[in-house]
Amino acid sequence: MTAKHGWFDPVTVRGLSGGMSLASRVDDQIKEAMKAKDADRLGVLRMLKSAIKYAVIEKYGADGTAKDEDVITAVRKEIKKRHDSIEAFTKGGRADQAAKEQAEVKVLESYLPQAMSEAELETLVKGVIAELKATDKKAMGAVMKACQAKAAGRADNRALSALVGKLLP
Repeated sequence: MTAKHGWFDPVTVRGLSGGMSLASRVDDQIKEAMKAKDADRLGVLRMLKSAIKYAVIEKYGADGTAKDEDVITAVRKEIKKRHDSIEAFTKGGRADQAAKEQAEVKVLESYLPQAMSEAELETLVKGVIAELKATDKKAMGAVMKACQAKAAGRADNRALSALVGKLLP
């Protein structure tokens, strides 16, 4: 732990140090949250662990184990749910609930890999378009699929889709 970043070390969480899987890190941070009596963070981490378990059972069966890709997929789904909730709470005049959901998003985002910069994303999309020889919007699906595979979870799909749509003639 570092004092600068509060309860987590972003280098360890973002997978830049070797060793432990993301699922194991979630388990370890649940224990840390219990010891620190941090109920809010503990609730988010327990929810994440449950979502990971559901995803693993759905994909591999009851005896499966979570891979880092499964954890990242579960985190992205949970973040999407939170963003939808934030939008609904904001429209409904519930700023307190929206703020709570935003805090949960911050905890969840710490499990995602470092996002690609705009320049990196544009270079990736241009390369895929050239590689696939895409000439019109009809090829957007193929370009998106290839871009998502190459980005390996480091790009937001909405931003990626917008960029592909902009760069395709």
